Amino acid sequence: MGANVQFINNSVKVKKALNDKGVAWLYEACGELEARTKRNSKVVTGKTKGSYQHNVDENNLEGFVGSNYENAIWEEFGTGEYALNGNGRKGGWFYKDAQGKGHFTHGKHPKRPLFKAFTSLKGSLIQRAQEIFGGS
Repeated sequence: MGANVQFINNSVKVKKALNDKGVAWLYEACGELEARTKRNSKVVTGKTKGSYQHNVDENNLEGFVGSNYENAIWEEFGTGEYALNGNGRKGGWFYKDAQGKGHFTHGKHPKRPLFKAFTSLKGSLIQRAQEIFGGS
């Protein structure tokens, strides 16, 4: 009379498959963000452009794109009177470049390479995640 029902728990396999898809998407998304940020970067010496990197923390499912090069901050947010939030040095200043030539400046305008990369790719990255995870 009683049916023989067997329960098979596949939760570990399902969680691993979801995690693997998440990690793959993070590498893809961060790689695209890094490449677009580099394309958006102003190139004088190439140091700032070449400094952008991405990293994926597979354990916490987090991705990071950025630079540890100081000039990348200045390119993103501007300096002096042109600082993005208006909180830069006012009145200008004098500095010497790497060749020892003197310059007077009021600062530099923000180029926003990372922000522009993110805003231009956000929709396609979301769409790609939906494709990978099967959502709409």
